[in-house]
Amino acid sequence: MNPALRLQRALQGWVLLGLLSFALLPWYFLQQTSLMAALPGVWAGAETASGWAQALQHGRPWLWSAALGLGGCALAVMRPWPARQQGALLLLGSMTGLLCLLGSGFAIGATGWAFASLESVWGALPVGQYGMGWGAALVLLSLLVLLGAALARLGGFRGDVFVAAAVVGCTALLVLFVVYPVLRSLVAAWVDDAGAYAWTHLFERVATERVWGLGCVSGEGRCGVAWNTLWLAFFTATGTTVMGTLLALWAERGATRLAKPLNILAMLPIITPPFVVGLGLILLFGRAGLFNQGLEWAFGIEPGRWFYGVFGIWLAQMFAFTPIAFMIMRGVVQGVSPSMEEAAQTLRASRMKTFWTVTLPLLKPGLANAFLVGFIESMADFGNPIILGGQYAVLSTEIFFAIVGAALDPGMAAALALVLTSFALTVFLVQRRVLSGSSFTTVSGKGDAGVAMALPPAVLRVCRSVAGPWLFFTLVVYLFAFAGGFVQTWGRDFTFTLVHFKTAFDVQQGEFGWVFAGTAWKSLFTTLSLSAMAAPICAVVGLLMAWLLARTEFRGKAAFEFSALLTFAIPGTVLGVSYILAFNVPPVELTGTGLVIVLCFVFRNLPVGVRAGTAAFKQLDRSLDEASQMLRASTLTTLRRVVLPLLKPALVAALVYSFVRSMTTVSAVIFLVTAQYELATTYIIGRVGNGDYGVALAYCTVLMVLLSVITWGIQKLVGERQLGRRATATSVS
Repeated sequence: MNPALRLQRALQGWVLLGLLSFALLPWYFLQQTSLMAALPGVWAGAETASGWAQALQHGRPWLWSAALGLGGCALAVMRPWPARQQGALLLLGSMTGLLCLLGSGFAIGATGWAFASLESVWGALPVGQYGMGWGAALVLLSLLVLLGAALARLGGFRGDVFVAAAVVGCTALLVLFVVYPVLRSLVAAWVDDAGAYAWTHLFERVATERVWGLGCVSGEGRCGVAWNTLWLAFFTATGTTVMGTLLALWAERGATRLAKPLNILAMLPIITPPFVVGLGLILLFGRAGLFNQGLEWAFGIEPGRWFYGVFGIWLAQMFAFTPIAFMIMRGVVQGVSPSMEEAAQTLRASRMKTFWTVTLPLLKPGLANAFLVGFIESMADFGNPIILGGQYAVLSTEIFFAIVGAALDPGMAAALALVLTSFALTVFLVQRRVLSGSSFTTVSGKGDAGVAMALPPAVLRVCRSVAGPWLFFTLVVYLFAFAGGFVQTWGRDFTFTLVHFKTAFDVQQGEFGWVFAGTAWKSLFTTLSLSAMAAPICAVVGLLMAWLLARTEFRGKAAFEFSALLTFAIPGTVLGVSYILAFNVPPVELTGTGLVIVLCFVFRNLPVGVRAGTAAFKQLDRSLDEASQMLRASTLTTLRRVVLPLLKPALVAALVYSFVRSMTTVSAVIFLVTAQYELATTYIIGRVGNGDYGVALAYCTVLMVLLSVITWGIQKLVGERQLGRRATATSVS
């Protein structure tokens, strides 16, 4: 088929989809009514009617703007206009529909005008409107695609309609589900209880002793939560970077067989909920922990709560985030070129001098990356502070209690979220600036079969004496967390039992067949289904954005990339607060539904797909794309038949990683869960809050086994990088 005719047919299809959605699908979204249940009422009920019926019968004339915009686009695609004329008509129609629909959506709330100023100018509205539903969503999607086509026909994006539509669509997703919620939560910091905006409200909420106090320095009280968060993040980042580096050097340069066990250790934080380490430490150092029990038995020291506080949080974060630093540093150590070390030794430098003057300086980019990642992870952590914090408060837990506590102060939560976001974004930008000038190209086409230098004996002894006990201690903590679900009552009765697993995952045969009688089944099935829905969306959208960033040039590309990676820098609690404030009212009213949790999963983990895709595209030469296009294949065909098969490892990795992270996340969704949509991690936290550690740990064990199988499958499927180098020389200790 002629490419011009094929394009004409495609644009006609999008216009037809928009018109049919406007006429035949429910315009508004009702939480208690499914799409199938609402379809019979598209021509009748005021709540379930289509956009056409809403405008014609139910007093909502502003919806005619959708028909007006789609009508203009229909005029543009009914006949083969010249490119620029067709682009101008498409631009006029799509922009008319989008601006009018979005303007009315944000201006009109559930009961009438959303702003008192509009009511004073235009008068009261007889009816309001609900959040946008299936009809509105598909109409907006059609208008966005037609807007992309308009830009391409006017000469933008080199005339490629698919690229233009992809950029416009992805930009709309980022604006709606990343930028808008974050800005909405930050703006809420300026709003008082009456809805008035003023700088003084932010100052009154943030500039308090509770947030910025330095009483701990002068010995007159406690420090504010902002300082608590920063100091904890600094010590955690320093500790995890040092420990991760020692483990990486020992595994890669210590001539040991620890590489595979350490790789398993590195995967543990990914496949376990973020508070599993904290629960394991409670079994060791809590009031009923073995350490306190041993002190009482040996010395008569009464068990206390000394472990709950900054030391307990720091230790738990060290265990949780050291494997992340190890993964970063292991790749950097592997990439150090042996030829540079051999050159130094050829010039008669000792192994110790070579290590300090050649090897260690080459690790600086990785050290900076590991430190800054650890800093951000510590600030964003919610699970360990909520379990082990005691009287030591940090920003993530303060935000949580401002929403669910007795005070119920969303404005205070937004103000604290602003402080935490400022810290995280500052560190994120510093990280990008520090690493922007560094080249990470460590594997090239040139041969490099040199022997990697073994560690100097003194450095190897430090690695063994520090990282060895730490590795053993880590295994003990995880074993305790695993064993806690198999004993009757930890600290009192260590009798082996499966009662906790039966409580959570009991299956009984009833009158009508097998029944999932355990209390945890519902949360597990809900988490599995929502994560399974979010993972493919996250992987596909992430790889599409990575392709746009790697293969296309357009205005605003830097802002596009920053928005795509923004949720990596924003702590989960901030994102959860943002979604509550943004999607609790029209035009996008999703609070209390499973869809808002799926969207939170998708855009929380989106940077994973973007980064995996970006790394994969750097390995694919542009000539592959160009060869396909020279054979007159369209961009979509090239992407589907040439690029995508070469991206299968990145696609599978992004898919599985986003699924696993969705299964184990807690901070981003703690505010979004309901009784109908309870998740595995919130169920576990609820059990911990009730002191039922046995059931909580039994559930953690099931999750660890389930996700280990998934992770093992992806490791086998994707494999790991193999460098053509000879074995490392044996160290002389």
